[in-house]
Amino acid sequence: MVKKITIIFILDIFSLIWADSLNCRQIGYYDTPSYAQDVAVSGNYVYVADYEAGLRIIDISNPRSPIEVGYYDTPGYAYGVAVSSNYAYVADAGAGLRIIDISNPQNPFEVGYYDTPGIAQDVAISGNYAYVADVEAGLRIIDISNPRSPMEVGYYDTPGNAYGVAVLGNYAYVADLFMGLRIIDISNPRNPNEVGFYISGYFAYDVAVSGNYAYVADDEAGLRIINISNPRSPSQVGSYNTPGYAVAVAVSGNYAYVADDEAGLRIIDISNPRRPSQVGYYNTPGWALGVAVSNYAYVADGGSGLRIIEFYGIGIEENGNEVLKKNSLRIDKEAICLIYWVEKFLN
Repeated sequence: MVKKITIIFILDIFSLIWADSLNCRQIGYYDTPSYAQDVAVSGNYVYVADYEAGLRIIDISNPRSPIEVGYYDTPGYAYGVAVSSNYAYVADAGAGLRIIDISNPQNPFEVGYYDTPGIAQDVAISGNYAYVADVEAGLRIIDISNPRSPMEVGYYDTPGNAYGVAVLGNYAYVADLFMGLRIIDISNPRNPNEVGFYISGYFAYDVAVSGNYAYVADDEAGLRIINISNPRSPSQVGSYNTPGYAVAVAVSGNYAYVADDEAGLRIIDISNPRRPSQVGYYNTPGWALGVAVSNYAYVADGGSGLRIIEFYGIGIEENGNEVLKKNSLRIDKEAICLIYWVEKFLN
């Protein structure tokens, strides 16, 4: 009996080591036709930037059974997407910014475009302007007050390659690849200028901003948390080294949701920015490249399309049973050696 209990214990230990989830579960998915790069959520719909297949519109009114209701095949390669009002704005690589009317999700159509000089990788919307991360051409500011006739009003040529962008108030925050986080004053969109920067050390692919902090998806270094309360002097206050390659990030409440490439979705507790900690993860079947959060986490999972992940939190009861806090159990070489010697003794 002792031997049997020990063996079961060993199996439990190894199931935790190679577990594919922590406090998370997939509740639905939709396999888009191409390679899902980015995702935006608005109401009952998810908008997926699906590389060669353009913009895909997925009805998530029943998240356990999402269905595609419409699409628009953009002329380039859809890398990024943002939604505002009745329009989806697609960063379409060499085809620039495309503006898609989504007032009828079953019949989306393009109403305007602006061919940026670089490779449109990401886009953020604030007021009457679209801010495009245009890789080697830096940050481009497009007036979209008339969606049928967008025009560039200003730009700032960042020193690196602009891959991600977020906007809060009078500042645009650019993930500038090997040149880290760049903070651009956009109070005058016709004359943007850099006021501060933080070179993270790896490759800054994406950025999300909430309150006084910028959250940077920094490739091999994982998540970086930058204090931006003084935009002229940003400083790192915390970090969490995710196991994969952090390429995208979204923030909701006390959590940062990191698209960690081959390591799937990682959920980081940022309630104390100086001591972030992982509280959940889900190893998606593809490569997690983009993420958006609205009740659930919506993951653009490369060749595996859209994945809908529920994070049910630490210690929450699921079906009447307390969820196992796997991260509270320390597994190391010494523990495995101990199990080995116990088994040897019993034999």
